Amino acid sequence: MKYLHTMVRVTDIEASLAFYRDALGLEVLSRRDNAAGQFTLVFLAAPGDSTAQVELTYNWPQADGSTETYTGGRNFGHLAYAVDDIYATCQRLLDHGVTINRPPRDGKMAFVRSPDNISVELLQAGSALAPSEPWTSMPNVGAW
Repeated sequence: MKYLHTMVRVTDIEASLAFYRDALGLEVLSRRDNAAGQFTLVFLAAPGDSTAQVELTYNWPQADGSTETYTGGRNFGHLAYAVDDIYATCQRLLDHGVTINRPPRDGKMAFVRSPDNISVELLQAGSALAPSEPWTSMPNVGAW
């Protein structure tokens, strides 16, 4: 058995790519637009690690313009990524307009949410970084 990917349904493919690709830093491995099935699949992974993939599934609007509404259940917890520098990663996310829901006050862990409210945990690779401002004084925001 081999792990392949985690699929996340998204409501706006461009907003999701701006989050996962541009702000979070994942690389797009492939994109498939299926006109017959009315959906788009985008597979992403951390740079240099294509073995743990995230599949963004975007179901196109219906002919009447309606779209499906997705709600997140507590049975899905979060995606998690190890990062080389949690402070630099969180700053890049902030620079892209992403709210840091749980700042890395401890130099080790942070949480953010995607445009579709998917929780993403960021963990400092190796030992925790020394506590540093503005992170140590930053409060939690919303749910993570």
